[in-house]
Amino acid sequence: MTSEWWRTAAIYQIYPRSFADANGDGMGDLAGIRSRLPELADLGVDAIWLSPFYTSPQKDAGYDVADYCDVDPRFGTLADFDDMLAEAHRLGLKVIVDLVPNHSSDQHVWFQQALAAAPGSPERARYIFRDGRGADGELPPNNWESVFGGSMWTRTTNPDGTPGQWYLHIFDSSQPDFDWNREEVREEFRRILRFWLDRGVDGFRVDVAHGLIKADGLPDYTPPADAGSMGGNQHGLEGGVPLEPEIHDENVGAPYWGQEGVHDVYRDWRRVLEEYDGERILAAEAWVDPLSRVAKWVRPDEMHQAFNFAYLETPWAAAPLRAVIDHSIATFGAVGAPSTWVLSNHDVIRHASRLALKADSLQGHGIGPKSPGLPDPVVGLRRARAATALMLALPGSAYLYQGEELGLPEAIDLPDDARQDPTWFRTNGERYGRDGCRVPLPWEADAPAYGFGPTDATWLPQPAEWASYARDRQRGVAGSTLELYRSLLAERRARSLATGELEWLDGYGDDVLAVRNGSVVVVANTGSTPVELPEGDVILASADLDGGRTLPGDTTAWLAA
Repeated sequence: MTSEWWRTAAIYQIYPRSFADANGDGMGDLAGIRSRLPELADLGVDAIWLSPFYTSPQKDAGYDVADYCDVDPRFGTLADFDDMLAEAHRLGLKVIVDLVPNHSSDQHVWFQQALAAAPGSPERARYIFRDGRGADGELPPNNWESVFGGSMWTRTTNPDGTPGQWYLHIFDSSQPDFDWNREEVREEFRRILRFWLDRGVDGFRVDVAHGLIKADGLPDYTPPADAGSMGGNQHGLEGGVPLEPEIHDENVGAPYWGQEGVHDVYRDWRRVLEEYDGERILAAEAWVDPLSRVAKWVRPDEMHQAFNFAYLETPWAAAPLRAVIDHSIATFGAVGAPSTWVLSNHDVIRHASRLALKADSLQGHGIGPKSPGLPDPVVGLRRARAATALMLALPGSAYLYQGEELGLPEAIDLPDDARQDPTWFRTNGERYGRDGCRVPLPWEADAPAYGFGPTDATWLPQPAEWASYARDRQRGVAGSTLELYRSLLAERRARSLATGELEWLDGYGDDVLAVRNGSVVVVANTGSTPVELPEGDVILASADLDGGRTLPGDTTAWLAA
């Protein structure tokens, strides 16, 4: 008998650099996370997911891993991890850790061995090395473009100083891709999985879970102009995910995304997890389109969850929201998996800003002071609260990104010289990148660094207005975003909404979503014209109701059915 906790869990993403700093060096750490875990238990989440904390040169904020079985000194030690894990479990929180199998850091011992070895050697076979094209091999092996800009290939230099082979990197040149056709690579990751499972982790969020396998022959590929994140901009996230699966040929796409061979890898991993007591899970970050392809990652013998990016990228409008909700539940349900719901993470513009953007094309580039169509922060927060109130009423598992419970917007006015995202550098500032959603959190308004750490140091500068969002300014304050989240999570659990079924209620207008989930009726007004609520006691609302029964625009209410 299993609890299948992952089917209904509210999972809170911690970005370790920016969550809490215990030693005052300006970088978040595991001791800082441990100290703040009681606040997450009080918030009402069921699990935490930690972005990478492994040994890394931090060229891509830890997604460039140099040692998968140790903690980077910036974040602490393995003992600090064990202490944090024990505290989380004491508080009843599951712990999911990030795993980055598509690529390593160029500082990984394997890659350093590969550079020192000859072409055709076993050391080079662990990665994707190829001879160049052209008379002297001066051209890259194919025309693939990196997610972070520029070529997906970097040329090596031989010991005698002459140009050598090229190696593949979907992301930054400091992140060479493994060759997953090699059994040695597969066995190494089985070892890594067992290392963390033996320590007691409850699962893995798998970064770039649609990568790993490349098409045979590495054929040239030019993404369509409107390809968005599916066309080779995974971490940059351009554009949206269409909902209509019938207009796509599922067998056509980038030769480095979503190849069928990835599923053999995850079936193998699932068998490893099933060697262990308790329910250990795999969650896929799989940016593929349409949702029927995403569902392949969560078939019964593969992963347990896959992020629903189609939902994240849906605009705040009733018709597309209803369509993606229905499509998600049906598509994931067809393979026996729960749908997941998510609005923000460490790679996208925070939804308190994104939902009020006036220029959709900016989504893939981040936003900064020179961006056109910048959001109105009042409108953005109002929509974000309403969107979260809708999301947390849906059956399945929900992911929250650190700081969204405070209503944090994207940090737009970061100085150019403070930015650290490789996207910013590889595009020469054409794209702002992801720094704006990664600024360290505010905990106490009057403390150094707003309580992020014991000193004023922060690895990214915090906006002056962060004080007004600080947790201590919102705790216990009726109507604050923090208290709204606490109420939503408490009612979600008490009313078993995560295991419910939806019944749409019509007749409220084109801008309104009304749905029954068990004992709760949820009404979301995505337009600007107020609407009268149906009968029933109001349980909660994302904004004040006019006269207690009129639902203003950009507001969601829960009612007792």
